[in-house]
Amino acid sequence: MSDTALITGSTGGLGSCFVKIHAEKGGDLILVGTNQDKLAAQKKEAEEKYNVHAEYIVADLSDAKQVENVYNTCKEKGWTIDILINNAGFGGQGDFARERTMEQDMSMIAVNIEAPTRLCKLFLPDMIERGSGKVLNVSSTAAIMPGPLQAVYYATKSYVTSWSNSLWRELKGTGVTVTALMPGAMRTGFASTGGLSDTKLFANAVEPFDVALAGYNGMLKGELNVIAGLPGWQAPMMKLAPMFPKKMMLDFVYNPIFDSSRKVK
Repeated sequence: MSDTALITGSTGGLGSCFVKIHAEKGGDLILVGTNQDKLAAQKKEAEEKYNVHAEYIVADLSDAKQVENVYNTCKEKGWTIDILINNAGFGGQGDFARERTMEQDMSMIAVNIEAPTRLCKLFLPDMIERGSGKVLNVSSTAAIMPGPLQAVYYATKSYVTSWSNSLWRELKGTGVTVTALMPGAMRTGFASTGGLSDTKLFANAVEPFDVALAGYNGMLKGELNVIAGLPGWQAPMMKLAPMFPKKMMLDFVYNPIFDSSRKVK
């Protein structure tokens, strides 16, 4: 396999865009997800449509042992990972103490934080030893502020961006780079899975392909952060957020997220 990209959450909206972009460039693929049938179909489509080599690994990334198995499988099979795209992740809304369950939030932390951290911990030493490699960690514009009613999700993305930026500096001069992609609201399965489809935040959601392309190209250039796909009010919000008093910002994020039928006091 050559110019191989390992993409977690490959069958999701943004993930499938990364698969298409990389395959169109002639790169081989390691597809990672939870649904074997979808992964098998994606592997077949990529090989037939783009004439590349694709493999897949079934893994629940909320399970640390299965995350480590992704790396171990690549080593056992002799698959060299040139590009690691940590795309898998999910969100969810609700009052932290009164509506969200322990399992929901611990699983979110495991997938959004622990899994990409473990994968980088495992794959980065090999990349450094070779003197080449690219990592793209999918974060979010949510990383720039706290998110009441999505408290854990916003916090996980703050971690991803901060951690990715630190790695970017630590890896300077090694031939390996880490880039954080910070999308706005997109039309993917993320909103429906997280119960956010009817919220105002996703009313003007954008298509994911251009976001994925911006992130992929930014990764190839070794950029620090790539901010892409900001719908409606999110673009000015990104610029103004640092200037607002924190309490005012918390009220702003809290109030407009839900539609008028949602009654959270």
